[in-house]
Amino acid sequence: MPLVGTGEIVGPAAASRRGVGAFNVIQLEHATAIVAGAEQAGAPVVLQISENCVKYHGAAAPVIAAALAAAAVAAVPAAVHLDHATSPELVREAVDLGAGSVMFDASTLAYDANVAATAETAAWCHDRGVWVEAELGEVGGKDGAHAPGVRTDPAEAAAYVAATGVDALAVAVGSSHAMLTRDAVLDLGLIAELRAAVPVPLVLHGSSGVPDATLAAAVARGMTKINVATRLNEVLTAEVRRALDASPALVDTRRYLGPGRAAMAREVARILGVLGA
Repeated sequence: MPLVGTGEIVGPAAASRRGVGAFNVIQLEHATAIVAGAEQAGAPVVLQISENCVKYHGAAAPVIAAALAAAAVAAVPAAVHLDHATSPELVREAVDLGAGSVMFDASTLAYDANVAATAETAAWCHDRGVWVEAELGEVGGKDGAHAPGVRTDPAEAAAYVAATGVDALAVAVGSSHAMLTRDAVLDLGLIAELRAAVPVPLVLHGSSGVPDATLAAAVARGMTKINVATRLNEVLTAEVRRALDASPALVDTRRYLGPGRAAMAREVARILGVLGA
């Protein structure tokens, strides 16, 4: 199936109150597992590559090329997205390499600086047909929109979208990145207020720490793009540990990464079911 853009997946989902699963790629196993899980679920999917992932690999080209190749052979609509890019240079490189959407993260900046930087990047991307997600951080803060206790103000969010022209907005409603427990408490009322105030799809970061029932409720209240990273790493690591504990002499990476990949695919399919994708 031909590659699609993230906007082509997220837009229709937002209109029909369905969730879209956006899963982070680190190794090639992540990319192929995400596609396999989406195929199992019969649902579209977004493969995300973060700035930290690019740093880990030492360059953007290899990992973006791998994600694009995996998405291109998917039997379901699949998009490739740059996640949490803090530098316009990385945004431009990713777009040149074929990424169809980007998340530009200026959330650590003061509000006016965030607006200026994001608007400039959004204009550059839109000139090239690229969909843009942004994050409204805590005004004057250093931890961004997902610092514990931070909440996004609906009126400020609406003004931010109008000023920057972004296509989607990551909001703070109670989730947090890199959680290893699934007990985050989301402000479902605030999600509904944001949905009513903000004219673009809403994005939930830190979804790995959110219980299934709460994720489903968040989608019903108006959240659309649901970002998942840590949860897949947990599943992969658990399966690798099991395989290596069962066979201490095992050295063929396919024999332990294969089960890990299969477990990630099952988890992707399960989460997509929770989201009604």
